[in-house]
Amino acid sequence: MTQAHTVKLHRPKIEHFDLAALTNTDPKGFVRPVERFQVEPWGLYMGRHADHREFHYMESWLLPGLSIRVTVFHNTPDFPRDQDYYLDIGEFGQATPQLWKSVDHYLDISLRDGRGADLLDADELLAAHAAGYLGLDEAQRAVQTAAAALTGLAAHEYHLDRWLRSEGVTLTWKGST
Repeated sequence: MTQAHTVKLHRPKIEHFDLAALTNTDPKGFVRPVERFQVEPWGLYMGRHADHREFHYMESWLLPGLSIRVTVFHNTPDFPRDQDYYLDIGEFGQATPQLWKSVDHYLDISLRDGRGADLLDADELLAAHAAGYLGLDEAQRAVQTAAAALTGLAAHEYHLDRWLRSEGVTLTWKGST
């Protein structure tokens, strides 16, 4: 007998990235100082410290052309994780010249570089669509984006950098400071 899984139903998570103020406003409305932003033709890099029990620093690239956000969480020693990259599926891009916005579309991919990937939160996507939080077009786009990302990663033996280079994207990571 299997145990039922409870889905956390919530509206799409929205974040803002203010390049001028060097801040990141998280989905709960908390404004966090950002150490570094970097804009490239393919997207926006953000590096910031995190006041979180599981990780102390996070780095993200918003990649509008691929509809993904790639994040490296620098975990604390008490919370090791068998994951190199976390990919959020959604809408990412500039709202104004100095403000970027992300809208999460529920699906995520946990990537173990060179070893494999897991698709996460399909149940959340379906529940959000059923609740009217995400339209059919957005839900289909999320599934297609996740499928394209998983196909691209698999074709490059689950190496993120190899796949992204084939898409014309070269990411740099600053590391935890």
